[in-house]
Amino acid sequence: MLEFPEVVSLARQLQKYVVGRTVENVFPPVKPHKFCWFNGAPEEYEAKIQGADIISAKGFGLYVEIGFDNGYYLCINDGVHVYLCEGECKEENYQLKIRFTDGASLIFTVAMYGGIILHKGDYENEYYGKSQAALSPLDKAFPEYYQKMFQESKKTLSAKAFLATDQRFPGIGNGVIQDILLYSHIHPKRKIDSLTQEEKNILLHMIIERLKKMEEQGGRDTERDLFNKAGGYRTCMSKKTYTEGSCPICGGKIQKESYLGGTIYYCPDCQPLKK
Repeated sequence: MLEFPEVVSLARQLQKYVVGRTVENVFPPVKPHKFCWFNGAPEEYEAKIQGADIISAKGFGLYVEIGFDNGYYLCINDGVHVYLCEGECKEENYQLKIRFTDGASLIFTVAMYGGIILHKGDYENEYYGKSQAALSPLDKAFPEYYQKMFQESKKTLSAKAFLATDQRFPGIGNGVIQDILLYSHIHPKRKIDSLTQEEKNILLHMIIERLKKMEEQGGRDTERDLFNKAGGYRTCMSKKTYTEGSCPICGGKIQKESYLGGTIYYCPDCQPLKK
């Protein structure tokens, strides 16, 4: 799933390797996907961007967006995987395919859910709007915003709920918070009103430090980049380490639970659940 590190890394790759290419054809889904959303019929996308050049690529919140020279934009969100195929592509199950005049193609696939939205700068969606307005966690103004969110949020929220729900921090989701909370020594279920100011400061520091590492290393190893390769950041708390690894701090066994509609991984020794 696209979260902050992958959004930034993917936008950077698109800017380097896709900007400047010209659209020759656009192919609609090979077969329908119940939870893949489009803006209008995907069969109409070709008529709108055929012959257009890609002139920009940017990432914000949980969205990556490419811009065309005819005023259209194509944005994808957290559940969409896109990769660049130079030459003939063997992918047979895509939700959208853009073929360029040089023979390369952008392939868009969706596993669980996601949006592939073509628009003219008039796309109205709550998540899109919040992502556009979101501060990057690496922005100098982020610490002040972070403290403001603590003051305005319900004190009964858990650490996971505070960080990864209600779009307080678009781009920070259930995936990246696992390592952030581990190195902050905070249990995902711990209530934020139990955190001391020192713990809040440590959590802020770890948000910035971990996300910077993930972004610099091209995203997490649980996700894939523009060339369909795993990211370079080795996750400590994820599906990859649950059965294969142990806590990198104490060497203890990693625990796994379902919580708030997703999976959490934690070390019971390094992240005690304090009341």
